[in-house]
Amino acid sequence: MNNTAWPAPAKINLFLHVVGRRADGYHLLQTHFQFLDYGDDLFFNVRPDGVVARLSDLPGVPPAQDLVVRAAQALQRAAHSRLGADIRVIKRLPLGGGLGGGSSNAATVLRALDQLWGCDLGEERLAEIGLSLGADVPVFVRGQAAWAEGVGEKLQALAAPESWTLVIHPGCEVPTAVVFSDSELTRDTPPLTLSSLPRAQTRNDLEPVTRRLFPAVGLALDWLGQFAPARMSGSGACIFATFDSEAAARATAQRVPAQWMWFVARRRNRSGLLDRLVQGEAPA
Repeated sequence: MNNTAWPAPAKINLFLHVVGRRADGYHLLQTHFQFLDYGDDLFFNVRPDGVVARLSDLPGVPPAQDLVVRAAQALQRAAHSRLGADIRVIKRLPLGGGLGGGSSNAATVLRALDQLWGCDLGEERLAEIGLSLGADVPVFVRGQAAWAEGVGEKLQALAAPESWTLVIHPGCEVPTAVVFSDSELTRDTPPLTLSSLPRAQTRNDLEPVTRRLFPAVGLALDWLGQFAPARMSGSGACIFATFDSEAAARATAQRVPAQWMWFVARRRNRSGLLDRLVQGEAPA
């Protein structure tokens, strides 16, 4: 196993509006993605026998259902590669946390193995493969902060301040499908245009439903909101607030109730995965 880490950073949704619903049931969204300099790490060992093996246990997720394995197998099919890989994941991002951990893992697999296997499919093709795995995977493949529309796959690069952020996880897992299927979800927020965004009042349309179904999320939002404007990322459970400095974020973090997990990170417009790709593969 090569000891060089490939990062799979978290994302946050600076806002998330549900503006409609397609005939197939998928929701139409508008959101602004940004990355954090915090996330999971993946390690790869190329195998000549074509086997894709997950070496890390992920409770409740069988290997065949894990996006890490599925992404590698999707790349094998697309590139007609006979190579395989042992994949180890150092997991920091919580499941059902709204930080895109599974999607980010999948994107890192696609980007890393495309390079390690010598496939050279290119960003556009990898983003297409990623979309077949999940709506959030393409933004991680591309690695640029972005304005997103459609089901989240229509991306346009859009930078935002790279502020210090405190992220709190209140200890519950929020299944995205449960929130999106709720009858009380707002599905008709008027669409914004990119030019109107700087003046717009934004929010996370999923927040009221998640608060009701998962009260711990509401408690965390109310607590953090005492110190800075707090918002939920994705469908939750993680919430975040932005601070003027790392010191201010960490000072608030020291007051987080003991039953909640937290971390402080810098918002980034460029994913750390892109920097890792430029470095190439280091020798074992």
